[in-house]
Amino acid sequence: MINKIIFITILSLQFIFSQTLNMNEINTLSREKAQDVFKEYREFLSLPNDANKPDELEPNMLWCEKAFKKRGFTTERLKTKRLPLILAEREHPGANKTVLFYIQIDGQPVDPSKWFQEGPFVPTLKKQTKKDDWKSIPWESLYDNYDDDWRIFARSASDAKGPINTFLIALDIIADKGILPNYNIKVIMDMEEEMGSPNLPPAVKRYKNKLKADRLVILDGPRHPSNKPTLTFGARGIVTIQLKVQGPKFPQHSGHYGNYVPNPAVRLSQLIASMKDDNGKVTIPGYYDGVTISEEARSIMSAVPDDEDKIRRSIGFSKPDQVANTYQESIQYPSLNVRGMKSGWVEKEVRTIIPSFALAEIDVRLVKETDPKRMVKLIKNHIKSEGYYIIDRDPTDSERAKYNKIITFNHRIGYLAFRTPVNSEIADWLRAALINGFGEEPIIKRTSGGSVPISPFVNTLNVPAVTVPTVNPDNNQHSPNENLRVGNLIESIRTHVALLIQPY
Repeated sequence: MINKIIFITILSLQFIFSQTLNMNEINTLSREKAQDVFKEYREFLSLPNDANKPDELEPNMLWCEKAFKKRGFTTERLKTKRLPLILAEREHPGANKTVLFYIQIDGQPVDPSKWFQEGPFVPTLKKQTKKDDWKSIPWESLYDNYDDDWRIFARSASDAKGPINTFLIALDIIADKGILPNYNIKVIMDMEEEMGSPNLPPAVKRYKNKLKADRLVILDGPRHPSNKPTLTFGARGIVTIQLKVQGPKFPQHSGHYGNYVPNPAVRLSQLIASMKDDNGKVTIPGYYDGVTISEEARSIMSAVPDDEDKIRRSIGFSKPDQVANTYQESIQYPSLNVRGMKSGWVEKEVRTIIPSFALAEIDVRLVKETDPKRMVKLIKNHIKSEGYYIIDRDPTDSERAKYNKIITFNHRIGYLAFRTPVNSEIADWLRAALINGFGEEPIIKRTSGGSVPISPFVNTLNVPAVTVPTVNPDNNQHSPNENLRVGNLIESIRTHVALLIQPY
């Protein structure tokens, strides 16, 4: 607390609220300060951060606490049932409004064998030699004359340690120029985002007074595929479901019992196939009920400069699902996705058996108009209509003897979708900031297809929220060889400087 008072006292004597920076100055300062971000970024990326391994998160939390305290913030750990949230806070003289910034610290699990480098937590600088071929170059090259198209490869490089580091450096830049935001800053750091933030909703309710703010800015996600400055005004929510079709108590010889013992892998395949038609539309009655697209919404979506032919070519498919007419319109509807399946053994371990079970992991992306409990009920009712006896555990012998088709059904409601009006005060503020930073109108997206745990803040704190993404869209987020383009790292600094100096 004493350090905070000293810091603010010094700032109040020498910093000027009215001072600002133009686009060229922001760009120049961001590039000059890039050397500092390269050093901190490398250090931060070297810390493993799989949320499934709580011990890995502690060094990350200590790193963040130290980094924010260095910039005059107080920090506090907000306890949850598992890993805490970290709240960093800095008040500014004369400010009567507060902006809450959301960032995540954890990353997705890794399979080191799939990474084309020493390891996913050994940050590696690479340059492209030909299409899809990247050559490692010395990290020290960044300190000489870096190329915007070089990339830094590591887990969480883009999702989302890059934005954290650039936000910190942006704070340093405006401090060096004697500029203070004219609003107070709170930063909430989530340690379990990649697990669906299961403990965040009750924590937001418990600590709502500490988290109170006037606006919420999410520092996460990729830009539009054009890689131009982007603002995203919503995100889908998520429900996860596990389906386990039960077969024989133990795997059975397919020669002895084929044509006699029902195969759970076949049954699960048939069940999943019954949920969607050949055009990718969910066939479950009522699944899309309540979702309407207004002319205003269509106008917002049509202004997004998507090149859908390019999207299909880059991903590698010929024809999209026919849920909607365009990509932007498609993510306005709830989805039903099979994210993984398992039954028996395959490849070198394949064996001639009838599996004892077949497992499918499903995610349902929610939109603002869809109630998660209702969606779960719809899916359950459909499964019942296919003749299944539904339980939430493995079946007993008596149940196996009585019921022909048995499925174990478990689900978890993550969080709801949110959507902030495009025509709002927070929208005007963020647009003005990005125009000052880049000299052009940002791309406006009504919502993103992905999910972020923001609805608990929106609903509990009654605060408008918008995502300000900065990373390159082709970053291999959640996958092996995740990366961040060096040019996007620099532009992320520019973005955050522009936000911090924009008057509330």
